Amino acid sequence: MPKPKVAFYWCASCGGCEETVVDLAEDILGVVEQVDIVLWPVAMDFKYHHIHAMPDRSIYATLLNGAIRSTEQEEMAHLLRRKSQYLIAYGSCAATGGIPGLANQFSREHLMRFVYEETPSMANEGKVRPQRKFAESGREVQLPDLHHVVRALDQVVDVDYYVPGCPPTPNITREAIGALLSGKLPAKGTVLAPDTALCSECPRVSTKPTDVSFTAFKRPHEVQLDPAVCFLAQGVVCMGPATRAGCGSQCPSGNMPCTGCFGGTTRVHDQGAKILSSLCSNIAAKDEPGIRKTLEGIPDPVGTFYRYGLAKSLLRRKVDLPVGTGAAKE
Repeated sequence: MPKPKVAFYWCASCGGCEETVVDLAEDILGVVEQVDIVLWPVAMDFKYHHIHAMPDRSIYATLLNGAIRSTEQEEMAHLLRRKSQYLIAYGSCAATGGIPGLANQFSREHLMRFVYEETPSMANEGKVRPQRKFAESGREVQLPDLHHVVRALDQVVDVDYYVPGCPPTPNITREAIGALLSGKLPAKGTVLAPDTALCSECPRVSTKPTDVSFTAFKRPHEVQLDPAVCFLAQGVVCMGPATRAGCGSQCPSGNMPCTGCFGGTTRVHDQGAKILSSLCSNIAAKDEPGIRKTLEGIPDPVGTFYRYGLAKSLLRRKVDLPVGTGAAKE
């Protein structure tokens, strides 16, 4: 009996999701014995025409990590959707937009100008930028174009399952692959991780305050953190109450607050709004100057509350359009 075909692909991400597959250690040998890896560009040599030549739905499962920013990434997302029976959004960037999604705070032109012209370490007096097309000696090469916004995978194609994390932990990866290979899969659209808040597995949960009144917020580097006490009780923002469990509480165990990479549970519609609402409703000050003073301890609200989920949040932005055509929401 032929082995099920499995693919891994990498879009707009840092590569950490590829690393976590390797972090399965000896367990990866068991996976390799059970499947036929037909695409894994970071580890094996494959060409686009190899994938195009495959029959539709011939790949049993594709684990695609990374957000969709470029035309090439969108093309590959559609191609792998067509070739796969199951398409899994693997990691925070694919599931919710991840760190790349923070770029949605800025226009594409703003980003290009800063990266290629204004970055302090950049020496580019001619203000040269990558060209979409370049021809020489009768040959032409092309670069992918950048979309105006970063999108999560399911904002581009239909997704069957989600594996959260930045990156997903080996235990979550192992369980997800095990579920795929066993055929014992939950309902389509399920996040393959516990549907409880991170606080449920945090070793500090017994010290989580039930009645807190914030007079100031502190950043981790500004205070000596008590390794046994809930971060919120210490006045440090922790995304744990609005974040899905399953990571093993790795950040709190390392004496750092949760930053929210596993996304929200099914009961959370907007992860950033959830924790923001909770924190703001418990600020001690009731007058505007006092509230503002307290919130000064959170200098980057978007980066704090939407570090991994801005692309799929309730917050939207206007895309750039050529001068004279107006603007449209995306």
